[in-house]
Amino acid sequence: MGIRTPYGVLGLKNYVNSLNYPTIDYLIIAGGGGATNSRAGGGGGGGYICSVSGESSGGGKSAQPVFKASLATNYVVTVGAGGANGTGGSTGSSGSVSQFANISMAGGGHGGGRSAWGAMGGSGGGTENYGGDTTGGLFGYGSTGGSSGYPSGAAGAGGQNSSENGGVGLSSSITGTGVFRAGGGGAGANQDGNSGTGGNGGGGAGNNLSNGTAGTANTGGGGGGSQATGGSGGSGVVILRYADTYTITIGAGLTGTESSASGGYKRATITAGTGNVSWA
Repeated sequence: MGIRTPYGVLGLKNYVNSLNYPTIDYLIIAGGGGATNSRAGGGGGGGYICSVSGESSGGGKSAQPVFKASLATNYVVTVGAGGANGTGGSTGSSGSVSQFANISMAGGGHGGGRSAWGAMGGSGGGTENYGGDTTGGLFGYGSTGGSSGYPSGAAGAGGQNSSENGGVGLSSSITGTGVFRAGGGGAGANQDGNSGTGGNGGGGAGNNLSNGTAGTANTGGGGGGSQATGGSGGSGVVILRYADTYTITIGAGLTGTESSASGGYKRATITAGTGNVSWA
C-alpha cells in the first residue's frame, strides 16, 4: 500500500528509506609518486583528505565535512595506482587520482633528477637543484617537494618538507587504530653519498647505488630515489566508516572488504580498482 508524500506516491519502506541519510566518514589517499635516479629526488606522497573529527587532512588542513549518502544510490570509488619508478635517467611518473563520490585527491608528484623538476602532485616530488613543487600540492591537500641545492630533495605529505628524508605522513584512526600513511620518498644520494629515509607512512627509502625502495601499497607513500633505479610509488586507498546499522555493497571492479561492527561502526577498506558502492 502506498502513501502520498512530497516525493510522490511511494511504498512505505521506500519512503522511510528516503529519509535515511547515512553519514559517511572517509579517508581518501591517492597513489604515491614514483622516484627517479641520478642524484634522485623521492616521490611525493599521495593527496590526503580525512573527515574524522579531530584528525588532519594534508596541507595543514583540518578534518573535512562528512559525506551524507542516500540509500540504494551508487557512488563512484577509484583507488589510484602508484607512479612507475624511473630507470635509465627517467623521472618515473606521478601517482594516480583516488576518488569517492565527488571528492578527488591528486596523486603524488614524481621525483626530479639532476636537471629536472620534481612534479606537482598531491605532494610534490623532490629534486636536486631545480626545486620541488612550490604550490603545496594540487588541490592543497599535500606538501611542497623538498630541495636543498646539490643534495637531492625528498617529498613529503601533511605539510612536511625535508632536504633528504621523505616527509612524514599523517595518522588516522578511522579503522580503530592510528596508522600513518602518505609518507614521502627519501632522496637517492647527495654529494657525500648519503641517502634519505622514507617518511613515516609508507614512504620508500632512498639508496645510493642500489635500487630505491618502493612506497608501501595502500598508503600512498612515495618511492625512494636512487642512483640506480628509483622506487615506484605505493598505491592509494579509500576507507569509509559508517554506522553499523548499514551495510555496504562494493560493486564490480573494486577490491575491498567490509569489517565487522565495532564501536558502533563498520568500515569498508577499498584497495584497488574503479567501481560503485552503495548502502542499504
